[in-house]
Amino acid sequence: MQIDLDRSLAERLGEQISDGIHQALVDGLGMDPTDKFQIFRTHAPEEIVFDPGYNGVDRRQLISIQILMVHMYDVTTKYAMFDQIAKRLGDIGIRSDDLLISIVENGFEDWYAGKSRS
Repeated sequence: MQIDLDRSLAERLGEQISDGIHQALVDGLGMDPTDKFQIFRTHAPEEIVFDPGYNGVDRRQLISIQILMVHMYDVTTKYAMFDQIAKRLGDIGIRSDDLLISIVENGFEDWYAGKSRS
C-alpha cells in the first residue's frame, strides 16, 4: 500500500492514519492482522496538485491511498472497505472528501513475500 499525503499531516497523524487504514482492511476484507505493508510518501504542499471540486466534493487537501491486492474481492466488499477506511480516518479528523482511494489488483502468482512458493 502506498499513502501519499502532505508531510505535515504525516508528522501529526501518520501513526493513526496507518493504524486506521490497516484496521479497516482487517475488518473489511478479513485480512490477516500481520499483513501490514505500507509505504508513506510525504510531500510539500506544492507537490500535491488536485481539483478541489472534482466529483462534486469539497476537497481541501488530498490523501491518496493506493492498495495493491489479489483480485478476489467483489465490488460490495471493496465498497465496504472504502467506507471502513473513510470512517476510521474520519474518527481522527480526516474528512472523507479529502480521500482518493484506489485499488490495483493482480493474481496470487504475482506475489513474493519473503519465501518461495516453488
